[in-house]
Amino acid sequence: MPLPDGLPVVDHHCHLSPHGEGVAAARRFRAAGGTHLFLATQNYTGSVARSLDDYAGQFETTIRLAARVRADAGVVAYPVVAPYPVDLVEQARTIGLAEAEALHRSALDLAGRAVAEGRAVAIGEVGRAHFPVNAAIAAALDRVLDHALAVARDARCPAILHSEDLDAAGYRELATRARGVGLRPERVVKHYARGRVPTPLRDGLVPSYLAARDLVDEVVGDPAPWFLETDFLDDPRRPGAVLDLATVPRRARAIVEGTPGGAERLVVPFVESIARVYGLDLEAPRERGP
Repeated sequence: MPLPDGLPVVDHHCHLSPHGEGVAAARRFRAAGGTHLFLATQNYTGSVARSLDDYAGQFETTIRLAARVRADAGVVAYPVVAPYPVDLVEQARTIGLAEAEALHRSALDLAGRAVAEGRAVAIGEVGRAHFPVNAAIAAALDRVLDHALAVARDARCPAILHSEDLDAAGYRELATRARGVGLRPERVVKHYARGRVPTPLRDGLVPSYLAARDLVDEVVGDPAPWFLETDFLDDPRRPGAVLDLATVPRRARAIVEGTPGGAERLVVPFVESIARVYGLDLEAPRERGP
């Protein structure tokens, strides 16, 4: 069964690399029925950034890739840029914790300017390590996170959060942190959400669910806002990780075919949530692939 005409199919969080499939992966996404993706920056060189110029290069690579995806694959790609928070762990060893923290603040300011200039749509990924770190690193990460949330507030854009898995208490803590700097929790998106926490227990924060089959089936009836993502890494050493880029359109097709009112339910992650969290009306892509 074809996907309904006019229904966008959106991967809310993925990565592409000039050293991986790049635009070819976006063409596969389009052929499966995908129309839009949110393209998060990443380290493209194999070594952790050590200067603001390094981060500027990352951001520009992401923005250029998004433009190529639009031009060459017919997929609308929205850039999302920020220094990867886990970089700080290694940077603390090589350039010192204070300098690493200052670098992240400057890179976040640079990301905020990219949003203000209309070259990106969100700050991300920002947040915490997803593994244990010592108290000094953890405190620095929280200070940098507060700065990231303030940058998102000033840029009037979402902050895309990288963190440990969150339960209801974790969502509440981060919502309180966002409110503390004047950012509405509805502008904070928990990327790589691997389990459903009911809407009333998230205190306004928005999950971007990994598009695993069982999880999609569990959340598809929830009210907005929430998203679906693959966190596709485009790493030749790990083909298909985390999920292949064609996964979201495949899940969308399965929901349309197997769930009563499935197309209407998919309006929640693919249209309503984007309008509420980003304030975006999705740009029209080229005609959907076969």
